[in-house]
Amino acid sequence: MTQSPAVRTSGQPGPVRIGERAARTLVAELARMNDPKAALLVGATPESAVLAAAIDALLPGDTLTLVPAASTDARLLREHVTAQGRWVAERVRVVDTVAEAEPAAVVVAAEPLTGTPEEARAAVEELAKYLAAGAVLSVATTATPGRTAGAAAELDRQGALYGVGSDLVLRNTPPLRVHRLRFTPADAAAADRLAPAYRPSSVPLTRGMHIDSNGVAAAGITLGLAALARLTRPNSKLWLLPALAAAPVAAFFRDPQRDVPEDPSAVVASADGQVLSVQRLHDERFGDGEWLRIAVFLSVLDVHVNRAPVAGKVVDYFVADGGFVNAMKPDAEHNVAAYTVLDTARGTVVVAQRTGLIARRIVQRAPIGALLAKGERFGLIRFGSRTDVYLPAEAAEPLVGPGDKVVGGSTVIARWR
Repeated sequence: MTQSPAVRTSGQPGPVRIGERAARTLVAELARMNDPKAALLVGATPESAVLAAAIDALLPGDTLTLVPAASTDARLLREHVTAQGRWVAERVRVVDTVAEAEPAAVVVAAEPLTGTPEEARAAVEELAKYLAAGAVLSVATTATPGRTAGAAAELDRQGALYGVGSDLVLRNTPPLRVHRLRFTPADAAAADRLAPAYRPSSVPLTRGMHIDSNGVAAAGITLGLAALARLTRPNSKLWLLPALAAAPVAAFFRDPQRDVPEDPSAVVASADGQVLSVQRLHDERFGDGEWLRIAVFLSVLDVHVNRAPVAGKVVDYFVADGGFVNAMKPDAEHNVAAYTVLDTARGTVVVAQRTGLIARRIVQRAPIGALLAKGERFGLIRFGSRTDVYLPAEAAEPLVGPGDKVVGGSTVIARWR
């Protein structure tokens, strides 16, 4: 059987293993689409964790087409599918070559792409032929240094066309970077039918609580400082300061699971905190008409992960320069801020991530072109800050007032009329 260039093996000693966490990341776009859809998995083997994750993600109206890897016989793959039971066998079919496949809403390469940037581009272009309009291609590259770094950079550039994003999966041997690429624009209305995306770079502590990757890095830095202090000054207790700070620093970046209201008319809080103001205003940067702005202050004790207040498509992102006034004061609206503009079925919605007196770093992870489900994580602000949600004033009715406490992704702060 001729192997597709899209599923070339790494050429490194031993196989590149894709574990359960990386496999779940590869099929994340399949898992979050609630509509009936067709998916294509290229390079499948019976023992593949990616195949198991793809089958697990199937909904009753879905179909999945499998193209066997070069090391696998299609007959063995068909036998494996049949052994999964009638429910799976009715939804999964095996073809001998990728040329027999039909366009799909999600295309997944079950084996990592490697080689030069030119080879990676050729492999992706081969698979892109089987993408339906607005569809997503999910591929992985090894994250270890070497020539694959150039291939990964090339994929990131390709994905930026109609952005979906990429994730680093450290808990894999070797570590992998999963790229989700879109080559034609998606319809903003499709965001209403998505579930929040799975994010593998956060570290699970319990079923309902994770630590954002920024927290893992910050805690690692403080522990490194503690080790350095202990090494350079063994007779001093100075090392205890950064060592004891590691836990509260990590806790600042906690990322709890949230139950997002299913009511399509509900607008949810973009962050945890206290409502500072609810006001109507004009802002020509976002278009004509009046806006309803709901501003929420985040203290250092609040969760600082930001979530999409509504489902929509990211159509613009820009950063406005400014100061670093205490986020509780009215002048904080002139602080440095990052604006994420969403196109939704109800009109334009904007989320402003504002710095505060202490906060000096805004993280925004949703590229232009990406689809965000309601309540989906899209960034965070480090330390005390403020998050504002702008809604078309004539289309939304506020349900909170100054002084109210809100929970990001769960509290309904407004309702579409």
